[in-house]
Amino acid sequence: MLDFVGNKVKHCDGVSRRGFLQAGAMGLGGLTLADLLCAEETAGIGSSSKAIINIHLDGGPPQMDMIDPKPEAPAEIRGEFTSLRTKIPGLHLTELMPQTAAMADKFVFIRSLVGSIGRHDAFQCQSGHDPRNLQPIGGRPAMGCAVDKLQGPRRNSPAFVDLMQGRPLARDSARPGFIGPAYKPFRPDISHLFKRELEKGMQGELARLGGDHQVSLNLLPDLNAVRLDDRVGLLRRFDRIRRHADNSGMMEALDRFNQQAVDILLSGRFAAAMDLEKEDPKVLARYTPRHKEEGERFVTADGYNASRKLLLARRLIEAGVRVVSVSFSDFDTHSKNFARMRHLVPVVDHALATLVADLDERGMLDDVTIVAWGEFGRTPKINDKGGRDHWPRVAPAIMAGGGMKVGQVIGATNKQASEAIARPVHYQDVMATLYHNLGLDPKTTIADTSGRPQYLCDFGEPVRELVG
Repeated sequence: MLDFVGNKVKHCDGVSRRGFLQAGAMGLGGLTLADLLCAEETAGIGSSSKAIINIHLDGGPPQMDMIDPKPEAPAEIRGEFTSLRTKIPGLHLTELMPQTAAMADKFVFIRSLVGSIGRHDAFQCQSGHDPRNLQPIGGRPAMGCAVDKLQGPRRNSPAFVDLMQGRPLARDSARPGFIGPAYKPFRPDISHLFKRELEKGMQGELARLGGDHQVSLNLLPDLNAVRLDDRVGLLRRFDRIRRHADNSGMMEALDRFNQQAVDILLSGRFAAAMDLEKEDPKVLARYTPRHKEEGERFVTADGYNASRKLLLARRLIEAGVRVVSVSFSDFDTHSKNFARMRHLVPVVDHALATLVADLDERGMLDDVTIVAWGEFGRTPKINDKGGRDHWPRVAPAIMAGGGMKVGQVIGATNKQASEAIARPVHYQDVMATLYHNLGLDPKTTIADTSGRPQYLCDFGEPVRELVG
């Protein structure tokens, strides 16, 4: 067990895998979560370095303005952007993505993503499921929440960290569903790091939550390890009677969140990962686009420094996080589509290319799967406001890493980029691929509130071109 002596923490060394399993056979009722995590780490259980960076392109990315240009289409469809050759023979992206084009052999471009429900809700990109599915019992769990339940945390870091910014339906998409509030993601507020004018919905959300909605990442000088552990134990004793009577899962959630706070504070690993000032200045500069913001500025769009979000994601995975969700906002382009995309797509282009190169150089790329996608695509025809509207029939996705067979295009659309005419890939198929890359069978089940087993993916299968 953990032994607190003053400010020093001795960890559970000397526990073999056999010994851990024997302990399980004798009963684990007396062990805290921290004890279990420590034993698991020592025994090699749950120590896989496989991880996911899930990038949500909030609002619905326009497929023909990013990875599926149609230079032969009429002007009202092809738009303003020229196409650009890539490192993959025959593959063109738009002029807005030169860095990704230059290293296209490190990516997978899915041009035939289907199955969107057509709503501004990022939940499909978090789970593969319709958010209305199983709503009477709380809904389906987001992937990160399911991974937390099945694989658990490691290295004293949360299993799932949600860094998504933007509208409530994007920010609140990482929901635990029927597995309960104990498996909510850790959600630090990063708005001070990546300045932008927040939507009214998010302003209201943060105002309601107040200053205590996240775990402080600093251990107060007068609160040493012994006192912190004593406080957590005291809370447990006070709540013992309520805990036995609770059916909502909130008391279990409090237990996990309290223990999570202790782990974060005492290890320092996670807190250090969240501090970009601790990064090598050369690496930080590498993630920062060299060009300046030009043209019209949109208050709901991420600034150019938003590329650093993916640096933060990489640092969190190095600290032990299994799943990180990140968002880039302002893809909801009902008006001024081309001005918005001239601002935003280069940010995403720089972020993706830099992240993949960085992970590759660090020997992490085969362990970390990256996906960038949105809740739907955009209309082929430009509207009278110079925008593109919602288009759930087909959408784009970009993937990399995870030991997948990269350097390929999957699927194709018609001449207008309006329909998938070859190799449709469902949201659940992408999600099944992510689970597969984490070492989880997508047909793994989790019992719902009634005890009925529910598959991680009902019908989705890992994309055979990537993992077969």
